[in-house]
Amino acid sequence: MLQTYRRQVAIWLFICGSMVFATLIVGGVTRLTHSGLSIVEWQPIVGTIPPLNQVEWEATFDKYKLTPEYKQVNHQMSLDEFKVIFYWEYWHRILGRLIGAAFFFPFVYFLWRGALDRPLALKLSGIFLLGGLQGAMGWYMVKSGLVDDPRVSQYRLTAHLSLAFLIFIAQMWVALDLLKARATAGFSAPVRALQKFGFGLVCLLAYMIVTGGFVAGIRAGKAYNTFPLMNGSFIPPEIFDIDPWYLNFFNNMATVQFDHRLGAWLLALLVPWFWLRLRAQEVAAEVSSAARLASNAMLLVVTCQITLGIFTVLHAVPVGLGATHQAGSMVVMAVLLWLNHELRVKADPHHNG
Repeated sequence: MLQTYRRQVAIWLFICGSMVFATLIVGGVTRLTHSGLSIVEWQPIVGTIPPLNQVEWEATFDKYKLTPEYKQVNHQMSLDEFKVIFYWEYWHRILGRLIGAAFFFPFVYFLWRGALDRPLALKLSGIFLLGGLQGAMGWYMVKSGLVDDPRVSQYRLTAHLSLAFLIFIAQMWVALDLLKARATAGFSAPVRALQKFGFGLVCLLAYMIVTGGFVAGIRAGKAYNTFPLMNGSFIPPEIFDIDPWYLNFFNNMATVQFDHRLGAWLLALLVPWFWLRLRAQEVAAEVSSAARLASNAMLLVVTCQITLGIFTVLHAVPVGLGATHQAGSMVVMAVLLWLNHELRVKADPHHNG
């Protein structure tokens, strides 16, 4: 019966992945508009209903007035201004809960219908547990900004961002596996080398995501708003100003932004090389037309993402550019996953034009 439902399960996972993508966009805007600390309680059930009248709004605003962010930063904020930041955080949380429901209920249905074999059911259970952990991490992150310093921990923010990508990667990879079976052997040495290199690009992009999380967490994009140099230097002289030295990689704006830029430079060099290698004569017969299409898409989205990143830092991270750049990272990841998967699918010699 599993074969009958493979496409349905894959489509469901793609829909859930699209919802994770939407939540990432809203989360980016929430962060960039400094809205994430506007809701000071974690109420998974009751919190799905926003304030409905003036009395409830005043009570919610009064709770926010007790926070360090209001006292130190937003003490002149009006109720109408508070509603704006409240709703960004509110919809971010609502989308997270909708993802949980959109995953859980179809999962139960597919289990009931006998559509999932044991290995697939375990993979999906793991994804669901990651979703629960993500919700807890989101609140753990918010709590870090409700104390003396009205700014969330860059460590918790990066963990929250990384978990979102981990959930997205798992959903996409399982869905791709359901649509096309991967081969475990029978590839030539050049193709196996491309497969390893493709995986390396995914790891490099993961590095970019983590360093991007720290850039966002300490607002390093507000500094060094020049390109290609960072205020006149390729390597800023102050990258090791903090003692002990290893804290520079998490707390020093110069170091954090340089690390992120370094990843972009590597992608700019390695992705075109990978694209060319995929078209080499020794691998042409084994690589499918879908893999070549995916490589074209990869080259395009990486070029757009790097260009977008340059404009974002040149303009000191305005909300629109910053949120789009964050969303672009997930688009790049989706295309890279697609390409990596296609490189592990045996090409049909009769349909490989």
